[in-house]
Amino acid sequence: MSAPLKGKVALVAGATRGAGRGMAVELGAAGATVYVTGRSTRTRRSEYDRPETIEDTADLVTEAGGQGVAVPTDHLDPAQVRALVDRIADEQGRLDVLVNDIWGGEKLFEWESPLWEHDLDNGLRLLRLAIETHAITSHHALPLMLRRPGGLVVEVTDGTADYNAGNYRVNFFYDLAKASVLRMAFALGQELGPRGATAVALTPGWLRSEMMLDGYGVREDNWRDALERVPHFAISETPRYVGRAVVALAADPDVARWNGRSLSSGGLAQEYGFTDLDGSRPDAWRYLVEVQDAGKPADTTGYR
Repeated sequence: MSAPLKGKVALVAGATRGAGRGMAVELGAAGATVYVTGRSTRTRRSEYDRPETIEDTADLVTEAGGQGVAVPTDHLDPAQVRALVDRIADEQGRLDVLVNDIWGGEKLFEWESPLWEHDLDNGLRLLRLAIETHAITSHHALPLMLRRPGGLVVEVTDGTADYNAGNYRVNFFYDLAKASVLRMAFALGQELGPRGATAVALTPGWLRSEMMLDGYGVREDNWRDALERVPHFAISETPRYVGRAVVALAADPDVARWNGRSLSSGGLAQEYGFTDLDGSRPDAWRYLVEVQDAGKPADTTGYR
């Protein structure tokens, strides 16, 4: 099998579950050594209180063909992040791909609650988890990445720049968090581009994460059973799809053409030709605009 990232080193910050896990596994499948971080371990759960752990993610990376290394890390703690990067430097001497996927806000935001009615402590913690963690991680990791030319930073968010610019996303805190990550990628692109590295913002589509599947009462093998209640869920994708988008970017010798831009898994699939696990190419953000937001019946014809 092809291993286009053999010899490369990646850090997926926030790889316990969902998109982070999907990206870590696909980087492993491409041959990379992948450091995976999070706060949920086999001996201690985060406030999510879910069964997924970073050790499980590391095992999946190794099973896929790479080398997975689990490092428990709270990315709000600069000392822990510094120790993580020091370890990567000592063990590998390089960092080629940094994926900032830290989030942790699912249980903190209130759907469509205005700012003045939203729990303030939860909203402010959401912003810290979604924004401050990314800044801390990049601050410590980028000097290691810049030791060699060609590094890639992927800022993971929800929504493209075009979509989020014209659409209110959930509530004040959620909207601000996702917009801020988009801007981080642009700003990093300005700083990294002249120094030989690339930064992009990347969004998956409607993600069939562990939490999403649980919420709909289905599993990956029977996810279509949810369509009777949520017809537009038909455009959804696995976490591995956005993982393949990261691999395509990391393996592209001309990745600098994307520097500072907002990208989506579906859009990159059209560009690079990769598919989701079922062989389809869901283009969720185009579907959202042209079908769901337009009030049309669910129909994925031409969109996957």
